[in-house]
Amino acid sequence: MSKPMFTGEEIEEETRRLHTLENIKHVIIVISGKGGVGKSTVSSNIAESLSMAGYVTGIMDLDITGPNIPKMFHIEEEKLTVDDNRLLVPVDVPPSLKVISMAFLLPSTDTALTWRGPVRSSAVQQFIEDVNWGPLDYLVIDMPPGTGDEALSIIQLIPKADGTVIVTTPQDVSLLDAKKTVTFSALAKIPIIGIVENMSGFVCPHCGEVTNIFSAGGGEDAANQLGIQFLGRVPIEPGVCKAGDKGMPIVIDDPDCASAKAFKAITKKIVQTIENDQAYLEAQRKKDEAQ
Repeated sequence: MSKPMFTGEEIEEETRRLHTLENIKHVIIVISGKGGVGKSTVSSNIAESLSMAGYVTGIMDLDITGPNIPKMFHIEEEKLTVDDNRLLVPVDVPPSLKVISMAFLLPSTDTALTWRGPVRSSAVQQFIEDVNWGPLDYLVIDMPPGTGDEALSIIQLIPKADGTVIVTTPQDVSLLDAKKTVTFSALAKIPIIGIVENMSGFVCPHCGEVTNIFSAGGGEDAANQLGIQFLGRVPIEPGVCKAGDKGMPIVIDDPDCASAKAFKAITKKIVQTIENDQAYLEAQRKKDEAQ
């Protein structure tokens, strides 16, 4: 007798996952080829920009062992609650942002997680299947850094995603990291929305002069060489770090600074791509299938 293709437990899990995400219109996955490129800063400012633009938005922090998203919204002391259906209830950030993170389940902000891969994967699966997001226009998923087995396992748990946003830095070596993330997206069969070049030049807070500390143009060069949309550059400004440390994304803390304007322009381009440029996303899907 042949073995069934799917077990009852697997079918139940998939049904639960689809039910959880059925009221979410669009899913954006933010990834990077390595850590230290400001991926969580980009994720939080994109999510906040969407919320400020009137979209009901969620942000899911899937960096299980290093969750930083709650700190960036000054909600690191919050704890998750459970509704009547035993689903996790995200933490609300006014006016229309919802946040889920492993940090909300830890005894304290100093607690270190030393979980092995299978346990981390189980936690991620629960975050995807057992969260009551309610109706969302956008869900931004902040992935753990890198493109290894853990990241691939996570992304395969997400049954629908509009595409990935790749975060990189201006150095020429960023082309290598961009290639890794492009390959990663192809393996996961998810189109690439575009590349963000973060830390693109230091803006002097006194005179406004821009100094290219980390070279310039690596992210844009990578986008051009790989045939991917370039979403924009975000400069280095002291205010970005200060805003994140005090729990207020720069798009709120200093909306007229260069970085905030860059984040808002990048977010606008992401929305335009997802909602109005299906031809581009379809071309990216076909490219993934060909690889």
